[in-house]
Amino acid sequence: MNDRIRVPEVRLVGPNGEQVGIVPIAKALDLARESDLDLVEVAPTARPPVAKLMDYGKFKYESAMKAREARRNQAHTIIKEIKLRPKIDPHDYETKKGHVVRFLKGGDKVKVTIMFRGREQSRPELGFRLLQRLAQDVSELGFVESNAKQDGRNMIMVIGPHKKKAEAKAEQAEARAQRNAARGERPAEDEAGLEAEAEVEEAAPVDEAPPAEEPRSE
Repeated sequence: MNDRIRVPEVRLVGPNGEQVGIVPIAKALDLARESDLDLVEVAPTARPPVAKLMDYGKFKYESAMKAREARRNQAHTIIKEIKLRPKIDPHDYETKKGHVVRFLKGGDKVKVTIMFRGREQSRPELGFRLLQRLAQDVSELGFVESNAKQDGRNMIMVIGPHKKKAEAKAEQAEARAQRNAARGERPAEDEAGLEAEAEVEEAAPVDEAPPAEEPRSE
């Protein structure tokens, strides 16, 4: 920037993006001083290097504000985990499915793990069918992002939400506002208890696997 630029000439760009042309560095610095601006090298590897006339302090401030706003609006997708047994009873299945539905509505991915024990390990098709059933039951809210695959004694599948996290959050906020209005502006109920009852934990992202064929028992 300014006197730190150590080249004989630069391809100069004006403050509004106009092309001034190739000029000696001394002339470029004179133009910067006359305009009360900085001469900033923006493409040092070009031949000759490209420099622009700008208010560098204002540029840094605006860049920092844009980065801050981007971080504020950024929504992080969380992977939740639900664990099932191959021979889960209907009531427990509906309970677990309800948790998956809630997570997908919130814009989160869900890692579904089938846990095999003892002789169940010889019947992987039971876990595969259960995962396919669950994926079908929640197909309106999510899609199979990582197909069912065997991982030791477990079988894993990842379901991704159709809606983005930010969109889901906006819908949930609107729904809470409507409920509060219907209750006479009373505060919304604390949902932390529901999270505890779900008996879930955050899991690390799972690598996508190729489409899996239904396992066959020997």
